Amino acid sequence: MIIRAAGQHLQFITQPDHAQLAGRVMQACTALTTHPRRAAILNAVGEHDNGWAEPDAAPILDPATGKPVDFVNAPLIVRHAVWPRGVRRLAGDPWAAALVAQHAITAYERYGNDPEWTLFFAQMTRLRDEMVTESGVDPAALASDYVYVRLGDLISLAFCTGWTDALHVAGWTVCRADRDVHVSPDPFGGAVIPLEVQARQLPPGPYRTDAELQAAFVAAELFRVEGAASGR
Repeated sequence: MIIRAAGQHLQFITQPDHAQLAGRVMQACTALTTHPRRAAILNAVGEHDNGWAEPDAAPILDPATGKPVDFVNAPLIVRHAVWPRGVRRLAGDPWAAALVAQHAITAYERYGNDPEWTLFFAQMTRLRDEMVTESGVDPAALASDYVYVRLGDLISLAFCTGWTDALHVAGWTVCRADRDVHVSPDPFGGAVIPLEVQARQLPPGPYRTDAELQAAFVAAELFRVEGAASGR
C-alpha cells in the first residue's frame, strides 16, 4: 500500500493501481513503439505489483504505533510472499514474468547481504531464470528490457507517493513538481501524458486493531488523484 500524508489525513493508493498507472504511462514511450517485445514489456509494467493485491485489500497496523503500514515498512513475510505470487500470475507470459522477477531483485538489492533475504533472492533468481528459459528470449535482452519496467515504476511512484527527490534509471531522471512528473530526457516525443489513480482518504489513527483500520479503509470513498507526465 502506498500511504501519503494529505493535511490531517492519509491517502491510500494500492500497489496494483500504481502499477496499472505505470503501464498506461509507458504505452506512450516512443522507444517501445516498434519494440519486438512491446506487449510483454507493457504487461510487466502494468502487472509488476499484482502480488500486492491481497495485502493491499486488508491493510495492517504497526502494533507499536497503531499507524497503518505502507509497502516500504510491510513485514518481511508480506514482502517476501508478494513477488513469487506476482511472477506466477504472469506465467502465461513468461517474458513479462521474468521482468517482474528481475524487478523484485532490483527493488530490494540493498538487502543483498542481509541473511534474512538470502532465500528470497535465491527463489526470485530461480523463478526469473525459469521464466527466461520458458520465454525463449535471449537472456542478454533482460537488462535492456527491464529498464522500461523500472522507468514506468519510478514515474508512477513519484506521482503516487509524492516523493520530491530526483529518481534515476538508465540515464533518465524523474522529478515530481506539484501534481506533475517531469522526465529527462523526454521519453514521450513531446506528448503530455495524463496521470490518474484512485485513492482513499482516512484519518491517520492511531487505530486499535487491524480490523478497525480495514473497516475504515473499506468505508472510505474513492476519489481520483490527477496530474500529468511530460518530458524535458
